[in-house]
Amino acid sequence: MIKRENLYDLESYSYELPPENIAQFPANPRDSSRLLVWNVKENRTEARHFRDITEYFRPGDLLVLNDTRVIPARIFAHRETGGKCELLLLRNVTADFLEWEALVKPARRVHEGDVVTVGGHSVAIIADMAEGIRRVRFDFDSRESFMKFLDEAGNVPLPPYIHGDNTMKESYQTVFARHDGSSAAPTASLHFTPELLEKIQAMGVKIAYVTLHVGLGTFRPVKAQDIREHDIHRERCEVSAETAEMIRECKANGGRVIASGTTSARTLESFADDDGNVTAGVKDTGLFIYPGYRFKAVDCLITNFHLPQSSLIMLVSSFAANKAEAFGHEEEILSRLLEIYEQCADEGWRFFSFGDAMFIE
Repeated sequence: MIKRENLYDLESYSYELPPENIAQFPANPRDSSRLLVWNVKENRTEARHFRDITEYFRPGDLLVLNDTRVIPARIFAHRETGGKCELLLLRNVTADFLEWEALVKPARRVHEGDVVTVGGHSVAIIADMAEGIRRVRFDFDSRESFMKFLDEAGNVPLPPYIHGDNTMKESYQTVFARHDGSSAAPTASLHFTPELLEKIQAMGVKIAYVTLHVGLGTFRPVKAQDIREHDIHRERCEVSAETAEMIRECKANGGRVIASGTTSARTLESFADDDGNVTAGVKDTGLFIYPGYRFKAVDCLITNFHLPQSSLIMLVSSFAANKAEAFGHEEEILSRLLEIYEQCADEGWRFFSFGDAMFIE
């Protein structure tokens, strides 16, 4: 096991992954994917299938899912000169859904005051922002007409390591997605089927929903050598009054709050106070979770195997340290996490968005 000496050094979050371990398609059926169960305090792992996750739930637990819906957020357009450009819609910023923060390529050729076109419609570049991001406005008269256009002209925003196309639109969507606005799927929840969710509820586990529209903040690589200097992109998230009350009741009755995915965990922690109370609300969260953070609301975590040096693997390492109560010894937990990653890679487990899952308790 390689000991990670410095929790704040970006290189400490590296590991070797053969390209053939990167999943290109989801498991079929979804819940047939593999599941690595990690009891951190006991330093015990078990290899199962995702459908077996019910064996690790208890009556009275609360499963929290992110119900965001991925939109066809990648748009190929033309500049006034005739050159091509690409817009990746990241975050809606107006109630009519017509203004967005978008990642533009090539950013050096598209700036404030420019107009690009797609499918006979114009997109005005109304502000330059940081790192290739532009604020843009579409020329539609309603949210409904824009969403119809997007469904016809947009492309599914698959991560660059997945070599798929628009035929994977439904595969890259959870079975319970309902609120439009995400530019990436909450991938830990891609493993759930309607039948599995029914089985979970039948055993006395309640299900609650939060919404975090996944954008650049979740997937942008961490580039700062000292990870504490990383400025994570803000993402819109919401906790309803109903979900906040379900969390309160769960904790009062001795149940566990199980977050499905880093996005659900990040949402809950963004609305939690120091005593673990979660309040209802809507905000743009800039919470960046890395070792040293103390979790307040989340008791168990379902998550996939994440990219090296990503903010997601930092969050998972932080969560595992909390479960081990290893405050002051987080380096040992990070080393163990990445040892598990490398063992799974050697055994042919599937990684990243369409890959296998972990249950950390």
